Amino acid sequence: MSKDKSIRLYTHPAGGWDALAATGAVLAHQHTLAKGAQTLLRMNQPEGFDCPGCAWPDPKHTSSFEFCENGAKALAWEATANRCTPDVFARHTVTELAAWNDHELEMTGRLTHPMAYDAGTDRYRPVSWEEAFATIGRHLRAVPDPNMAEFYTSGRTSNEAAFLYQLFVREYGTNNFPDCSNMCHEATSVGLPQSIGVGKGTVLLEDFDKTDCIIIFGQNPGTNSPRMMTSLRGAARRGAPIISFNPFRGRALERFQAPQNPVEMASLTATPISSALYQVRVSGDVEVLKGLMKVLVEDDGTARAARQPDVLDWEFIRGHTDGIDALVSDLEATSWEDIERHSGLTRAEIKSAERIYAKAERAIIVYGMGITQHRHGVQAVQQLANLCLLRGMIGKDGAGLCPVRGHSNVQGDRTVGITEIPAADFLARLEVRFGFTPPAAHGHAVVTALEAMVKGDVRVFIAMGGNIVSAIPDWAVTRGAFERLDLTVHVSTKLNRSHLVHGQEALILPCLARSEVDIQATGPQSITVEDSMSMVHASAGRNAPASAHLLSEPAIIAGMAAATLGTRSVVDWAAFVADYDLIRDAIEDVFPIFEGYNARIRVPGGFHLGSTARDRVWATESGKANFLVYSGLFEDPKAQADDVLWLTTVRSHDQYNTTLDSLSDRYRGVHGRRDILFISPDEIERRGFVPGDRVDRVSAVADGVERMVRGFELVPYAFPDGGCAAYYPETNPLVPLVAHDPMSRCPSYKAVPIRIMRARAEGQPQSVTHAPIAARDRAQRRPQAGPRPKPETV
Repeated sequence: MSKDKSIRLYTHPAGGWDALAATGAVLAHQHTLAKGAQTLLRMNQPEGFDCPGCAWPDPKHTSSFEFCENGAKALAWEATANRCTPDVFARHTVTELAAWNDHELEMTGRLTHPMAYDAGTDRYRPVSWEEAFATIGRHLRAVPDPNMAEFYTSGRTSNEAAFLYQLFVREYGTNNFPDCSNMCHEATSVGLPQSIGVGKGTVLLEDFDKTDCIIIFGQNPGTNSPRMMTSLRGAARRGAPIISFNPFRGRALERFQAPQNPVEMASLTATPISSALYQVRVSGDVEVLKGLMKVLVEDDGTARAARQPDVLDWEFIRGHTDGIDALVSDLEATSWEDIERHSGLTRAEIKSAERIYAKAERAIIVYGMGITQHRHGVQAVQQLANLCLLRGMIGKDGAGLCPVRGHSNVQGDRTVGITEIPAADFLARLEVRFGFTPPAAHGHAVVTALEAMVKGDVRVFIAMGGNIVSAIPDWAVTRGAFERLDLTVHVSTKLNRSHLVHGQEALILPCLARSEVDIQATGPQSITVEDSMSMVHASAGRNAPASAHLLSEPAIIAGMAAATLGTRSVVDWAAFVADYDLIRDAIEDVFPIFEGYNARIRVPGGFHLGSTARDRVWATESGKANFLVYSGLFEDPKAQADDVLWLTTVRSHDQYNTTLDSLSDRYRGVHGRRDILFISPDEIERRGFVPGDRVDRVSAVADGVERMVRGFELVPYAFPDGGCAAYYPETNPLVPLVAHDPMSRCPSYKAVPIRIMRARAEGQPQSVTHAPIAARDRAQRRPQAGPRPKPETV
């Protein structure tokens, strides 16, 4: 890792030679240069495996290089030659490991053996799979009520594994399915069905080749889904205007140099992406959306008075929607003064964007977690739907809503049954297919699971992938709750923070990675995933497993189920593990949209699950699309004191979710560090500081709990006044557990009211809640960590 710890202006375009250099560097850093380069050529290919990173879809006609810089980093992360063997745990106590930063933990490499925590030595020790499964079965059978166990799912889990997981858990007797979508796009899953009858997007990848206009809200594609830049670059070069709304001026939304384009690479030129980039204030998106719709309605009235063509699509509105009168009344009652004050944009700027949208015959509206991770994320999503419906932009080629999901199968997991609120018809089909009566009572999402854990109503936590302990809010409260559990279990590929904040007993179960061959009794197996646009396709790894002791996710789930349910189970778990085709047959039996599943995934490119909204069939109670009114304007009117800043969390360019490929952020000019608070120069001066000052950040929530992170450097950055930004997950301790959308329960990571004060102590940033409670207690009894180990390689 570079020792460079600096901040310097980045002037190059996104992508380009810097992306190629970064790809080579990360492969070398993980000691997998030759193997990784060969593996990359099989990623996102019809006969290869799906990228373990983002959920952006694959084109129908793939090139030889269907991967991006961040996909290469994700591949290097799992194909690394470094190994986290039992010897690593023998040399280091959990207390010592807890003192390492997240990048150091990940650099230990791939987990090789199932491990169990030994409280007497404060170390993990290797165990057999039989012993691990027996421990899980013993704890799950011992809880008085199945609802005292939580079953978490991350987006890396395949359709096959997710289906088996929900089958096991429902036969066990609960619907407690907290999953990673609860913390990212749950507002989409809750908000869109009320608006248009489906909880997913309505566009296909080829729509980007046909659209006249793209509007992007709260999405940073250059970092979070770089392959999207190919579609945006194509649209920009066709002359389709791209309008971006974001507090940050993302480098990729300014200009992009396509690494696969020899002309741009050779000439060192780049393609301008955004026709206009508006820096909206933190939490000001709903105000912008209301402003855009207000201008559309005003212009439509002016056009009608002048006997000119309608601006709104009245034929679509009258034939397909309900609620237009209430929406217009709310827009008329909303003042421009309020819109301008809260959005940070002028009426003229909003009008300029509206003119572009009003001229477009086909427009795509893209959004990311900058929209959904708010206290009113559901309403924000519904206002985006309103904006589409006003001009009939749903249900025609080249137009529609495009929520950009995070992990590559976070959408697919939900499709095959990972939900705490199961539909009655789904449960009925599950009962018919398997012969047991699944529970109907609603279970826990992430926030409600954490609330139950804090109250002591949960005894066991099992996670299929992810790093939930870092991803969740309010660490002082939530991490302590994990440490009071009887058992924590994590199915993982690499060591992370969640393994070190554990229950009284704890297991780490290593699984195959997506790039690795999965051989079962009937031969090599394929799994399937669903991308952001509801395309389902097969994925088959080719690399040798990182260890002979790894099991596949379906095999691990089947082992847990057999050890827990025993002879009372009506499911033939061994048969499912032997042949994944049988799992897909069962999915088809329970979910009719998967008709012909096994045959269709054998067609290169897979198949589309379909969307009723795309066909202008509205699966709502009214049978029509609904304009839904949100009468509010601001995120939290109670937090309006002059000294309050609105903090938004961001990922660095060398980061995917909680995974840190390095401590740098190339596009923002940050190298070798994450102790940064981005803030406008005017805001720094207004608050009596100078650039470079160290500050402590304190949550401005009046609930009697002090939440603070310490020692962050003020870095002047082009950012809207009244707000600031810092990296996720280091900022999560400032987000109270109660700060979430009441409808979707998604934590409000993108709008956190804080105050800043001069740092209490010099040194590296340290959250007052950084060390887990039990780890702090152990630290008082045991020696602190010595020098970091050199990674073991193979």
